[in-house]
Amino acid sequence: MSRPRFWDPAGERFGIPTFPWRMAPDGYLTRRQLRARGLRPNGQPVTAQVLWRSRKSKDVRAAYLYRPELAAPVRPMTPARVVALAAANRARRTCPACSRDAGYVLPAHLGCCLHCHYGDPLAA
Repeated sequence: MSRPRFWDPAGERFGIPTFPWRMAPDGYLTRRQLRARGLRPNGQPVTAQVLWRSRKSKDVRAAYLYRPELAAPVRPMTPARVVALAAANRARRTCPACSRDAGYVLPAHLGCCLHCHYGDPLAA
C-alpha cells in the first residue's frame, strides 16, 4: 500500500510536518480547537499542517496546527471591546437606504435591506 500524498511528518517536502486529512497525531490543535478549549496560539509559529484536496474546487486546502502547551488563555472581553463589537454588528444590520435596523445582517450582494430591495410585497 502506498503512503498518502500529503504524508510528510519530518517536514522534508513541505517545510513543516504535514499530514493528510484526519491523520494528524495527538498533540496538535487547530485555531478552532484551541478556541473551543479557551486558548489562543499566543504568537507561536505554525508547528504542523493538514493538507487535503477540496472535492468542490480541486484546490489544495490547509489547516494549520499549533501546540496546546504553548497556547495561552483567551483574553477576556473588556467593556470597550463589547461596545465596539456591538457598534460593528449594528452597522452590519443598518440599511443605508432607509437607515433602519433590519434585525438581520444585510446581504452584501444586495447592499440594502430586503424591504428596500424588493419593495413591500403586501402593497400590491
